[in-house]
Amino acid sequence: MNATIAPRSEIEGLSVSVVVYRPDLAELESTLATLRAACQTLRATRPGWPVTLYLVDNGGLPDVRPALEALGADDVTTSILTGHGNVGYGRGHNLAIKSAKSRYHLVLNPDIDLDRDALVRAVDFFEGHPDTGLLTPWIGDENGRQQFLCRRYPTLLDLFVRGFLPGSVQRLFARRLAHYEMRDLINDRDIVWSPPIVSGCFMLFRTEVLQKLAGFDARYFLYFEDYDLSLRAHDVARVVYLPAVRVLHHGGGAARKGSAHIRMFAASAYKFFSRFGWKWL
Repeated sequence: MNATIAPRSEIEGLSVSVVVYRPDLAELESTLATLRAACQTLRATRPGWPVTLYLVDNGGLPDVRPALEALGADDVTTSILTGHGNVGYGRGHNLAIKSAKSRYHLVLNPDIDLDRDALVRAVDFFEGHPDTGLLTPWIGDENGRQQFLCRRYPTLLDLFVRGFLPGSVQRLFARRLAHYEMRDLINDRDIVWSPPIVSGCFMLFRTEVLQKLAGFDARYFLYFEDYDLSLRAHDVARVVYLPAVRVLHHGGGAARKGSAHIRMFAASAYKFFSRFGWKWL
């Protein structure tokens, strides 16, 4: 890190971008409902704070008008960005990031459920630590078990084992995967500074940091754009894992989504390692 980031006191509020492509309707509605509840808690401590949701339609957006109307009833402004086609995950978020005029910006997956206190705890931490630019939460699965989505820099073997081998075989690499997933440091209690890589399913930024980085690298269509952005974020601000902020994640890995996702994963991995350096074993 080579810069200290101070909050811009004249700018308030939160913006959120959610990129969708043929999303699961029930999961998306749950995400929007829990976002609404988290915004209600945030507003209780910061009355009048503007909150804007950018719903980026890369294709196949279902009818979520009731959920958006519920957000509007709580004074959450919603902007649907559509008509641009399936431009990819990172480029979709960039459409919103370029427009954001908030103090904080949340990059959010449409398969995340937020704890009611998630946003207020995150913002409180940011405002008490002005050098923090990116925050990642405790992330649980559908059964409430912790997902270890902070990462050390990967090798090709790490990615192959974790992404494509069955669980029975992965157990043979348990120590290696535990190191890659930072299980020696990441838990449900301790704040961890400077995890090298954090998950793109929930990335809460100080907006000026995110815009200074020009958002996601548009060369990635899907996968590894969060790895790339995480590594670049360390150059301009501090990154923190804060387990007091909690979310649940319903997503799955590339191998479980079919051959097209495997090809996209491989293409993005090549771009990532070509930029940041190859590690094989």
